[in-house]
Parts: sequence; C-alpha cells; structure tokens
Amino acid sequence: MLRQMFAVLVIALRSMRQRLGSSAVTVAGVVGVVIVFVAILSITQGLTTAMRASSDPRDVLVLRAGSDTEMTSGFYLEHVRVIADAPGVAREDGDALASPELLVIVNQPLRRSGVDANVPMRGVLPIAFKVHDHLEIIAGRRFVPGRNEIIVGRAAQQQYAGLDLGATVSWGPDRWTVVGVFADDHSVAEGEIWCDAAVAQPVYHRKNSYQSVSVRLASADQFTRFKDALTTDPRLNVIVRHRSQYYAQQSEQLRGVIRNVGFVVVGLMGLCAVFVAVNTIYTAVASRSREIAMLRALGFGPLPVVVSVFAEAIVLSVIGGAIGGAIAYLAFDGFQTSTFNMQALSQVAFAFSVTPALIGEGMACAVVLGLLGGALPAVRAARLPSVLVLREP
Repeated sequence: MLRQMFAVLVIALRSMRQRLGSSAVTVAGVVGVVIVFVAILSITQGLTTAMRASSDPRDVLVLRAGSDTEMTSGFYLEHVRVIADAPGVAREDGDALASPELLVIVNQPLRRSGVDANVPMRGVLPIAFKVHDHLEIIAGRRFVPGRNEIIVGRAAQQQYAGLDLGATVSWGPDRWTVVGVFADDHSVAEGEIWCDAAVAQPVYHRKNSYQSVSVRLASADQFTRFKDALTTDPRLNVIVRHRSQYYAQQSEQLRGVIRNVGFVVVGLMGLCAVFVAVNTIYTAVASRSREIAMLRALGFGPLPVVVSVFAEAIVLSVIGGAIGGAIAYLAFDGFQTSTFNMQALSQVAFAFSVTPALIGEGMACAVVLGLLGGALPAVRAARLPSVLVLREP
C-alpha cells in the first residue's frame, strides 16, 4: 500500500508541470486569501502590541470608581496626595513614585489624508519620568516645566502632520513647540503627545485636577496591600488596576471589531478559493483519467489515488501560502497607521506586526483550503470507472 501511494504520488507531482496554467490559478487564489488573512491578524497583533503598557507587575493605574477610561476619570490634588502616601508605593530620592496625569484631546491632521484626528495629549509632572522609566528620548530633549513645550511619541510623529522636531503647533489660543521625540517600547504611549501638566491645566480649564495616577509599587506583592488601602479609604472612591490589564481591556473591543469584519472577508475569499481549487483539481483529474484508470487496472487501490489528489491540492496550497505569507510580510510588517479607539474617543497609532506565528497560521489556513478543495475531486478519482475510461477513444 505504501509503495503504491508513493508511486502514484510521484506520478501526480510530475504531471503538474503539464497543468501550469490551471495550477497557477489555484495558487493565486490561495495567495490572495493568505495575504488578507495575515494582514487582518497583523492588525490585531499590532494593536495588541501598541495597546499595552509595561508588563512589570509593579506598575499600576488608579482611576475614579466607575470609570472605563482615563477620559471619564478625575482626581483633585488632595486625592493625589492620599494616593502617593499609601502603603506599598515605591520611593526614589525621597519622592513617592506616583505620577498624576492629565489627559486632553487635541486635533491634528493625519499625514496621509490631511483629515483632522483626535490625538491624546498627556500632561505630566517631572515625577512621571521616574515612574515611566522605560520611556526614552530618542531625539531632542524633554520639555522644560513651565514652558509651552511638548514631546511626541515616535508613532505620533509618523502619523500626524506638523509634529516634526522644532515645529510649532497651535491648539486654541496657545502655541506649543516640539522639543523632543520619545520611544516607549512600541506601547500606546508612542501615539501620544506629552507636555507639562502645570501648563496644560489652566489652558484647558482643569485647575488642579488630573485624570489618573500612575504608580510604581515597591514590589509586586504590595499590590493587594496598596489596593486595599485605597479602596477602603473613606476619602477616596477609586479602582486600582495593573497598567497592562487596563490597556488590554481598552483594546479588546477594537480588536474584536477588526477580527469579526476581517474574518468575514477572509471567509468569503476562502470560499472562492476553494471553488477555484475544486475546479482546477477536477480538471486535473479529468486530464489524468486514463492514467488513473490504467493504475487501477494494474491493481492500484483507491486510497493511493485519493492520496495523490490530496497531495496535489496541498502542494499547490502550500506554494500559495508561502508566497502569500512572504508578500504579507514585505508589504505590511512595520507599516504605520492609526485607527479610532471608540472607548478612548481618540486615535491610536500603531504598526502592523507580521510575526512568524502569524505566517504559520496563514500556512495552516492554506493547507485547510487545499484539503477542502481536494476532497470532492479525490472522491471522484477514487470512483472513476476504469473499464469505461479505458474503452474511450
């Protein structure tokens, strides 16, 4: 049986050269499906990478109870002091590593389309750079407290016009100068603009209020102690989350929408690719009917014939999957774009991320298409009436 399967398989693969035109159509169909499939997954992968903060379990975010996002949260300075004095907060040079942060939305045109987009601008105090110690200035310098200066994330600089180093932008009656560009390990912060909170508060009529407080704990096991101290304090009404947990929840709805819409498109394209593969392989079976009938007459069983048909379908699909994966990687990996985050009511800048795992999933998708496309032709080949075929002129 194994010898028969191997012999028939070799004959089938060698004869594929005689059907290059129809085989190329099948390969092209699979290529298109895999490109779209990998592109959709690379969007969700890029969003997952962007919509995350430090995975350090010491990094936590404090919001007002009942708030889904920073935009709906709010604290006054006296609340910030209570949070900074809570047990478990790390200290450096005598300063509590608790960063009160103001978040406002500014309008800035997208580079590609020129359409105005809602860009998050975060007002911070100098302590923020100790709490967010993974943030680094990659061009220019930090803003000077008390001045109308901003630093922009590298993703924001690539996506929005007018944020080049040294440029001046106007929001309302105020003008701001871009003095630095920062990186933050491809996190969501790279799509933001940062400024001095003390300057932004009067400009946006926030007095001494903030949206959230980012805290660095002394150790990971201090989380429960810190959380219990804040949630039981009668002066506060807060929720405490790990920063990574907060941003994962922020991206969940957006990723779900992209996945659902994308998989509908992939499903329709995949269905078309299966029909193309069925038609192509039916044609291949028809062109090999006399060959298959001769093999059956010589004593070859139906299973080797079925295996040969499936093998041809899978080979074509694997070729298409490899080409599609390579094109998707070259075309989309690292491609910078932005989308509207409905939960935060602002743009999120991110880059497509085509990983080896995604290409592997694309190859698996291609193999599934090959199996589906080869099923019916394989059954027909196995049931081919040998005597009638050999009698044909």
